[in-house]
Amino acid sequence: MIMKKQKYQTEWNLRSFFKDGPQNVKREREKIKKAYLSFAQKWKKRTDYLKNPKVLRKALDEFERLATNYASGELRYLFLRETKETDNKKITARINTALSYYTPVFNQTEFFTVNLSKILKKNRNKFLKDKNLLKYKHFLEKSFREGTYTLSEAEEKILNLTSPVSHSNWTRMTSSFLSKEEALVLDERNKKIKIPFAQITPFLKSRNKKTRQTAAEEFYRILKKHSLPAEHEINSILQNKRITDSLRGFKRADSGRHLNDDLESVVVDKLVDRVTKAFKISRDFYSFRAKLLGLKKLKYYERFVSVSKKKSKKYSYARSVKLLNDTLSNLDPEFGKIFMDMVKNGQIDVYPQKGKESGAYCNHGGKKQPTYVFLNHNDQLSDVTTLAHEMGHAINGELVKKNENSLNLAQSLAMEEIASTFMEDFVLDKILEEADDEEKLFLLMEKLDDTVSSIFRQIAAYNFEKELHQKAAERGFLSKEEIGKIFKKHMKAYLGPVFELEKETELAWIHWGHFRSFFYVYSYASGLLISKYMQKKVRENPKYIKQVKKFLQTGGSKSPWQILKELGADPASGSASKLSKGIDINRGVFWDKGLEEIRAKLNRAKKLAKKLGKTS
Repeated sequence: MIMKKQKYQTEWNLRSFFKDGPQNVKREREKIKKAYLSFAQKWKKRTDYLKNPKVLRKALDEFERLATNYASGELRYLFLRETKETDNKKITARINTALSYYTPVFNQTEFFTVNLSKILKKNRNKFLKDKNLLKYKHFLEKSFREGTYTLSEAEEKILNLTSPVSHSNWTRMTSSFLSKEEALVLDERNKKIKIPFAQITPFLKSRNKKTRQTAAEEFYRILKKHSLPAEHEINSILQNKRITDSLRGFKRADSGRHLNDDLESVVVDKLVDRVTKAFKISRDFYSFRAKLLGLKKLKYYERFVSVSKKKSKKYSYARSVKLLNDTLSNLDPEFGKIFMDMVKNGQIDVYPQKGKESGAYCNHGGKKQPTYVFLNHNDQLSDVTTLAHEMGHAINGELVKKNENSLNLAQSLAMEEIASTFMEDFVLDKILEEADDEEKLFLLMEKLDDTVSSIFRQIAAYNFEKELHQKAAERGFLSKEEIGKIFKKHMKAYLGPVFELEKETELAWIHWGHFRSFFYVYSYASGLLISKYMQKKVRENPKYIKQVKKFLQTGGSKSPWQILKELGADPASGSASKLSKGIDINRGVFWDKGLEEIRAKLNRAKKLAKKLGKTS
């Protein structure tokens, strides 16, 4: 029987947002404004919900319904469009107009979250123990912790109103400049071609020295062109952060991130310390890579040069979809169904184009809104794993929407990268099953590339951010050259002596968007190391996928520590002996175990290379 070639929709279907055009936008605005005003009028002058658990339950139920039923489709539609059309000024104008309308509307409920965070301590324990408030218990716990750093209602409203002009407009400026650029590169046949900036990465990976060198020259040329605006952008948002941190009373630049991620700073500190001390693994990996390539030294842009002399296999989108569907369905049928529904319904935007942002992301939306995935698929192996990565986020989000209320949808950032890396690694396992030794070595090196980047590179980036914020606070303003030197120092720390970092390396921070999200990057390391533990458990016992699924659907209903501690436990027993079978992220030794697994995988690659006669 001959299978018909599948044709999939490869651009987002956003038509469902506003079927009736401008009139629908107007109706939605009026509907949302009315709902928020109604809530404010009912609760703003009342204080009984701050003392009485039954009244608080009623108020929280109504607040949760606001989040569920009155999320702005207009704003979400425009933000999605903007990432595909960064040079479309009409979209930017519409976003600004919509924000001007909605920010005061959403500010109507600011009093409620501020008041919750300021509930008297004598009432807090009463609320947390009340069975009637059980579904909102962790939401309240987070509110109480945040209360220490929450400002007055008026001050919080001002910060909400000024956020676009003090932060997001700046960061959108830099990303839009880069997305409009085109690079003139050499393909594998040394033919000059023009490509969007977002497509430059595969050329930097080429074994053809001229190809990757030309791509690097173009990459750095474009970054240098926009280095002065980027200098002012980064200094402006750093200064804005220092002001808000000072107002809130944060003592550390990363404290706000940890609080928002529902994590104690000591946990992140242990992770960063353990990974930094293990940089020898990443340095050893790159020395091994240089040997396989027959090079004594590597340039910064040569981090990902393919070790295989064979032409890299192409992974079309259709082939990638089949690989993912087979893998995800084998893990759990619901995973495969969520994925294929998104493929068929136009919820994945696949290919790069001029004006489209680089990179990839997953946008969850509200409880009743569809999830969307954004890609720049170039038919490379890394594009398959990127699709798996983003679908991990998507599956995680869909399961949470199905099982939790709207106030518990937001998951700790420290946990967000677990699902993504979990799915990614199982897809790579599927590809490895059919590979010969030569291809296995190539795939192992590709996976180690991803692992080293997700753990060691991201922690080096976290260390860079810490010094960047510290130096900016001390000096008031950092030149692009000063920022570049700090960046280069921390990249050298994890890359090791095999690298001779070119001067232009000092420009590479400019296109790294996560630095604008402040201390986001540690989550890749925490997520992957926790994910590796779960993967090991599933390989030992496929039934453990039920525990993984339980984790994926928990969302923000419990703290990260509690969720992970209960993995493998019998929820009915709740005994200490049962709970001890879970993951304790408070212990540094847990992170060490994950790092040892990476060392073991590197040793496996070295043995395979020796067997193939590639190293002595």
